[in-house]
Amino acid sequence: MKKAYLNWSSGKDAAFALYKIQQEKSYNIEKLVTTINSELNRISMHGVRTELLMLQAKQVEIPLHIIELEGNVPMDAYNEIMGRETNQLKSEGFSESIFGDIFLEDLKIYREDQLKKIGINAVFPLWKMNTDILIRDFILSGFKAITVSVNAKLLDRSFCGRIVDEQFLNDLPQNIDPCGENGEFHTFVFDGPNFKSPVLFEKGEIVNRSYISKNKKDDCFSDKPETWDTSFWFCDLLPE
Repeated sequence: MKKAYLNWSSGKDAAFALYKIQQEKSYNIEKLVTTINSELNRISMHGVRTELLMLQAKQVEIPLHIIELEGNVPMDAYNEIMGRETNQLKSEGFSESIFGDIFLEDLKIYREDQLKKIGINAVFPLWKMNTDILIRDFILSGFKAITVSVNAKLLDRSFCGRIVDEQFLNDLPQNIDPCGENGEFHTFVFDGPNFKSPVLFEKGEIVNRSYISKNKKDDCFSDKPETWDTSFWFCDLLPE
């Protein structure tokens, strides 16, 4: 099998992509790669504590490769860091990079182009899947996830810190993708069929945070500055 690493956000899409690959047995996933905000010691965009990330990797029994980024990193610096880290992974024999993306075409092309320069193949096991079906397959497979970050422009505070279940899906407004594929919400997966044991945690406070990009046209989270959302609800999770 080809030696692969999986880009691990700690959320449901990454977890389900891992599960699908493990079932198909076409790649040997030997590392989970996660970017963290080095200023806050939390997973980028999701806001989950690094301690919980490490516990999660322990339960899926795959080594973790952490990439540290400053909280407001410009695109050129982001590409430089990711290029260096990816070259390191290639030198270790990795030839495949797996993502949980579903239908963001621009992001897929960006990932493929960046990895092609280094000689690594990008793999998207969930690509173009129906998100209504996908999220229900995720739940029926036995995964358990909690929302940890919610776009305040699209969803109110009540959606933050909720378990992703059938009731959660029913409560989502019609304009919201059920997998949050447009950045509506992010999750932390704490149990599933490929977990040795659940990750134990307690819910902490829910806070609203707003961000201002130092240079929106150079922001690594969006190639469309005019749509860059800056206000999010975060639910802190505390390791037990």
